[in-house]
Amino acid sequence: MNVYINLPVADLERSRAFFSDLGFGFNETFSDETALAMEIGGNCFAMLLTHQKFAPFTPRPIADATQTTEVLTALQLDSREAVDRLADLALAGGGAEVRDTEDHGWMYGRAFADPDGHIWEPFWMNPETMSKSQ
Repeated sequence: MNVYINLPVADLERSRAFFSDLGFGFNETFSDETALAMEIGGNCFAMLLTHQKFAPFTPRPIADATQTTEVLTALQLDSREAVDRLADLALAGGGAEVRDTEDHGWMYGRAFADPDGHIWEPFWMNPETMSKSQ
């Protein structure tokens, strides 16, 4: 099974630059002047769509992600250092910190908003120590 997260964006080139700087790649076969097929990992992708391309998929108005939260996209990474690296790159590239770092010992996470306000939550988790700390 593949997972496609469809997100409206105001400026495709800005989104491409932002996510490229974070290390994400794009499938150019499914990208054009209205859409970017961003490869998140495994079988998971984000379709970054212009508002005009996104609008016909829903009868509802497009949310302003800088004002409301429509989705939280959590990305499990291999280490705390990888979480910090991704979040620091996002902040340096124009993203905004959404909340304080969460450190539960067995789980560590940060959250940032991309330039369109969509919230991304990189996190690391060690399930082996989870049961010991609860």
